[in-house]
Amino acid sequence: MLANFKKHIEDNFPNLLQEKFIVAASGGVDSMVMMDLCATLKLDFAVAHCNFRLRGAESDADEKLVSDVAASNNKFLFVTHFDTIGYLNKNKLSLQVGARQLRYEWFADIMSESGINTLVTAHHADDSLETFLINLSRGTGIDGLSGIPEKTDFISRPLLQFSRQQILDHAKERGLQWREDASNKDTKYLRNKIRHQLVPTLKELSPNFLDNFKSTQKYLSQTAEIVKERVAYLKNNLFVKKNGVVHISIEELDKLHPLEGYLYALFQEYGFTEIKDLVQLTKTISGKELISKTHRLIKDRGELLLTEMTIENNVEYSLEADQFELSNPISLTIKEVEELDEIGEHILYVDKDALNYPLTIRNWQNGDYFHPLGMRGKKKLSKYFKDEKVDILTKEQQWLLCSQNEIVWVIGRRADERFKVTDKTKKILKFILN
Repeated sequence: MLANFKKHIEDNFPNLLQEKFIVAASGGVDSMVMMDLCATLKLDFAVAHCNFRLRGAESDADEKLVSDVAASNNKFLFVTHFDTIGYLNKNKLSLQVGARQLRYEWFADIMSESGINTLVTAHHADDSLETFLINLSRGTGIDGLSGIPEKTDFISRPLLQFSRQQILDHAKERGLQWREDASNKDTKYLRNKIRHQLVPTLKELSPNFLDNFKSTQKYLSQTAEIVKERVAYLKNNLFVKKNGVVHISIEELDKLHPLEGYLYALFQEYGFTEIKDLVQLTKTISGKELISKTHRLIKDRGELLLTEMTIENNVEYSLEADQFELSNPISLTIKEVEELDEIGEHILYVDKDALNYPLTIRNWQNGDYFHPLGMRGKKKLSKYFKDEKVDILTKEQQWLLCSQNEIVWVIGRRADERFKVTDKTKKILKFILN
């Protein structure tokens, strides 16, 4: 195994031959073999161990073994102790999810502090098979079926081409010590049930099952790369960003076949994975929307509008008479001038004496109306936006400058007739939208 591991590192992980890295070691056979292989090849690495304090003396024994082996190889050891139960209760997480969050947040911290860029974990081919089967049982796309990646931005997994049996054989041949976690045999956990009940049956049906699976997973990963290139091309052509909002033509989406597959590929990274809901949104009336943890997707006439969940509504900001700069929620500069010296949608001139302070800046609301400059009478903002073909998300982000309850300026769009500069104006205020 050592020769194959050495060649695999040289061919696929040359950075591990050139720079220091961290090996995540639990004390189990996989990570102890990883430490042994790296030490035998005289690679430059440190060791990191998490004590989750879940198994009392057993957890402490895991830590001692990792510490002893690290010391015997003259390797620096990072170690931490977690109040895992407290963290799970506080954040209402399962053991697997909570433990993963704790350890990877800690790994990121020690890497940042030490200036080390790569974390090596001991995931192997059987782990990848188990992940594949878990994702398959829950329903997933091609990424979920591609298994555990060999590399991410900062994690390397050089044991993925080796089976659990190969790792065990190497450990026995080398006389290595390792620790067994009794919870790994508890089949109340889905992964353990798959590991101890399903995978042995699959290997029994076909002695070459794991090798065949690795080949299949390689092809799936290659197909996933092709899909990513196609999706990136489509996004570049279909996703048009305007003022922080992404506009997607429904007519162009309808040309894609199969539509369901394309919708999943285009929108799943934003948290939208329910295909029926996505298809329905393309066919429903304007104003309907889908909300994920991070994004909103809204139907607006012939488009879908995609934006991050950052919009704050019904918030008011005050502007005092002696205030000539505003940075939040928008950037405004206010000056007293003698005449109208420039024009543009970003400029507003008003009769200062017509204003009642403090002024307010707020989002528009249903029922708002104003007197558009140059027109007689009033007009509902909703009608004005419709006439101007302003989309739903842009309307939500539209700010108004108000004097008491009267709109002075639909900021950046239209001034109000009631506050305009006339021959009788004595003081002129100039508002500049930066």
